[in-house]
Amino acid sequence: MNTPAPGVDAETLAAAKLLLAQMGISPADLVAGTTVVPTFAEVIPQVRATLSPGTLRTYNAGLTRLEHTWSDRRLDEPTKADFEGMARDVQAGARVNRASRGGTSAVEHFISAARCVYRYAEDKGWIRPADNPARRLAMPKRRPSHRYAIPSARLAEICHAAATSGDDPELDALILRLHIETACRRSGALALRPHDLDQEQCLIYLREKDGVDRWQPVSPTLMRFLVEHAAQRHSPLMGQLLHYRNGRAISSRRYDHLWNRVGEILPWVAAQGITTHWLRHTTLTWVERTFSYAVACAYAGHRGKGPGATATYVKSHLAEVAAALSVLTGEPHPILSAQLPTPAAMKAPAR
Repeated sequence: MNTPAPGVDAETLAAAKLLLAQMGISPADLVAGTTVVPTFAEVIPQVRATLSPGTLRTYNAGLTRLEHTWSDRRLDEPTKADFEGMARDVQAGARVNRASRGGTSAVEHFISAARCVYRYAEDKGWIRPADNPARRLAMPKRRPSHRYAIPSARLAEICHAAATSGDDPELDALILRLHIETACRRSGALALRPHDLDQEQCLIYLREKDGVDRWQPVSPTLMRFLVEHAAQRHSPLMGQLLHYRNGRAISSRRYDHLWNRVGEILPWVAAQGITTHWLRHTTLTWVERTFSYAVACAYAGHRGKGPGATATYVKSHLAEVAAALSVLTGEPHPILSAQLPTPAAMKAPAR
């Protein structure tokens, strides 16, 4: 029960509380007014320690910029205008290539990193939500992607160039086949472990961005190659599957090396800035054209992305993804023994 201070009547106290509420200030804020807000240099190492490896890779450039540019500034000092100015600098300094979209992706990552820092500060009680400048930053409008499905003949050229050059053509050929068959992202391939292989059903467990984990069908041939690769290169059961011959796990730099080499052999690859993500576009476009949008969504591992409420009723299943893969690779798949109902079976019974 709140007791008015000596000499303060109840009406005055109620009016003061109403004024504080209208200003977005609580009595606790007045008591904690002497709290020292830390600097960016003090907070950002703490934020990094809370992030997963994938999220850290995405946010680290923005975190580093904040840490170095405003190292001695407290989190309550920069304004929305300050962040917008830094975002313009980020966009102006973004790397330019054929796949770039004017630096908008770099700005998105910077704003996301800033919001991550200030969410952490809010949780710690250093910043009030009303005083959080990162909350008021607007994400830039995304530009259309320049990627498209690679024609079959061109895709064959890429695979041949990768499998007949370089210091480890077997590894590069396996990487390309993995991405072509599964349409997985680079992060999914790098996170794949021998423990994630279901050899009997020819399924692999993919862990990708936004916490999307799924079982993805692969051909018996690709499964055999993955198992042999893990055995020959001594990949630990619960560790990364893809390794160099010396037993060291690959990183994203292997992808850079692969596409740089293929681009030297095939100038059109370098001219268009083709990367692994183009393979995802290629496979998913083929699945959508050959089967359906619902099957393509399931093949891609997209969740909650669809044409309105209809997507709730037309979700695709693992067997349909396996059927698409079987047509793509020309190999039967083990889980297709349990077929979905055919259109004939769905007809209404005759009266």
